[in-house]
Amino acid sequence: MRAFSILFFLLSFSLTYAQANKDADVKAINKVLKQQRIAWSNNDIEGYMEGYWKDDALAFYGNKGVTYGWENTLDHYLTYYPTAAYTGKLSFKINAVNNIAPDAYYVLGEYHIKRDIGNADGIFMLVFKKINGEWKIIADTSV
Repeated sequence: MRAFSILFFLLSFSLTYAQANKDADVKAINKVLKQQRIAWSNNDIEGYMEGYWKDDALAFYGNKGVTYGWENTLDHYLTYYPTAAYTGKLSFKINAVNNIAPDAYYVLGEYHIKRDIGNADGIFMLVFKKINGEWKIIADTSV
């Protein structure tokens, strides 16, 4: 009976710790998304890109196909969103944040860009990975 009580205690502690960890991770990921939203809405594409992994392995999938690498993704954004009239004001609707590995989550959501030249709306799936203590987007599918 004592062994059962110890096992039950350890299992309960484990689940509570895991939930607390997940809550902290989701909060940190949402903070990255908030910083991106603010940067985008200020026409600060470089600031927006701070949420992405600065690596050649970064993958961005969009309507024009796949773009690999942080610099190439930055160039993509600067080409298609050259001025504040194009970046507009960004908002997100986050539909799910799910853990896929101890240091990785996927985020499903919708984006809405309000702008004078015509609004833009779409959906996205982001893969976040904790790299050197920071949550970074390592893959982005936005359409």
